[in-house]
Amino acid sequence: MDNIANANLNPQVIRPQYDRKALQSRIVHLGFGAFHRAHQALFTNEMLEKTGSNWGICEINLFGGEALINQLREQDHLYTVAEKGAQSTAVKMIGSVTESLHPNFDGKEAILSKMAEEQVAIVSMTITEKGYCADPATGRLDKNNPLIKADLANPREPDSAIGYIVEALRIRRELSIKPFTVMSCDNVQENGHVARAAVLDFASLVDQELASWIEANVTFPCTMVDRIVPAATAETLAEITELVGIEDPCGIACEPFRQWVIEDNFVNGRPEWDVAGAEFVEDVVPFEEMKLRMLNGSHSFLAYLGYLGGYPHISDTMTNEHYRQAAFDMMMKAQAPTLTMPEGTDLEGYAKLLIDRFTNPSLKHQTWQIAMDGSQKIPQRMGGSLRHHLANGSDYKWLAMGIAGWMRYISAQDEKGDAIDVRDPMVDQFKAIYKEHGINPTAVRALLGIESIFGTDLIENESFINEVTNAYQLIITKGARAAVASL
Repeated sequence: MDNIANANLNPQVIRPQYDRKALQSRIVHLGFGAFHRAHQALFTNEMLEKTGSNWGICEINLFGGEALINQLREQDHLYTVAEKGAQSTAVKMIGSVTESLHPNFDGKEAILSKMAEEQVAIVSMTITEKGYCADPATGRLDKNNPLIKADLANPREPDSAIGYIVEALRIRRELSIKPFTVMSCDNVQENGHVARAAVLDFASLVDQELASWIEANVTFPCTMVDRIVPAATAETLAEITELVGIEDPCGIACEPFRQWVIEDNFVNGRPEWDVAGAEFVEDVVPFEEMKLRMLNGSHSFLAYLGYLGGYPHISDTMTNEHYRQAAFDMMMKAQAPTLTMPEGTDLEGYAKLLIDRFTNPSLKHQTWQIAMDGSQKIPQRMGGSLRHHLANGSDYKWLAMGIAGWMRYISAQDEKGDAIDVRDPMVDQFKAIYKEHGINPTAVRALLGIESIFGTDLIENESFINEVTNAYQLIITKGARAAVASL
């Protein structure tokens, strides 16, 4: 896609109208993945159209993604986003990215130098739950994480995102340069607090004075991000080529819906993302809880039970009336009653909108993709709601079925006996449990004993253990489809 700016593109492609030469790298973003391309970079692109400001983004992939960074450079850091509705598709060329770096091409020093540049006001991240190197049970830094151990041994040459942030802040402090804001855009509950805890814990192990300076001077706003962005497949890229009129290996497809709620807590200025539809608020938590429980919780439910039921995509599960009803009930009966929302929030309207979004046949969102890293997701998507129902004696059968579906999925064998490619940081622990128990209800108690996922309280609740065991038994004897229909 060389010279994309001058290429003979299809007329429906919406191109940037602002002066890209005037942009500066004022945001450094860690994690140039599909979601970021279709979300924060797109919001920034639309903000630039409306403000003519100079907030450009320097993209950094710390692990993998070399080919993507190479391709991005070849096309002058331009790429396209196809927003696919059920009826029509909008194609936008994104121009907010100014430059890119990768440790394998440019070295660690170049990345640290960039992060330390005076004009950089925000370091943002989409590094997934595991990128924070936090212990899910405590929310604090996991000092035994191999990346963290290596970075603590050699903090001037970091590998982890947390190590890079702390070292860049150390350099800024030494040079008397104002610090940047650290902004997490990951699907992590109170993501700003998680980032802050990890950064401060790491800094205090390196240099207590530096940790105190970060605590006093750096802000970590929480954000809630929402947009369904399936991983790019060969099919997606072929479709983008057709829509754009030229190949774009960096292109991405997503749904038309998007949401970004941001805690307005920036230490060194921020873009006016609100002109592009973002919402700045004092407290993100209620919106975050709503999204994590209602959208992400039901997404996980559909991912595990959908994959086991033979459905490759979320939209496929919606063709089954039982899955459709169970997802809606999961939102309204299991998740909504556990939320405390600002007055006037229409949770039923939100649930209906989510079902419509899940049904969009233009989005090929794989159940397998959403099923990844369940050990990191289940505590946030289902744990809080479960504890609410257990404390109040209310019905949580949809949550129990979702957890049982996850347990059956991580056995790494589907209902036909074929292998499941389980991607999870705790996959070795799951293998050991299944080696001992086989696909058998006795595996339930062993899995519930994993403290980093279920804490120490749930394994002591016999009625909860029985509920999950019964759901698991139903899945292994009757299959996922029948189990969902039973709800």
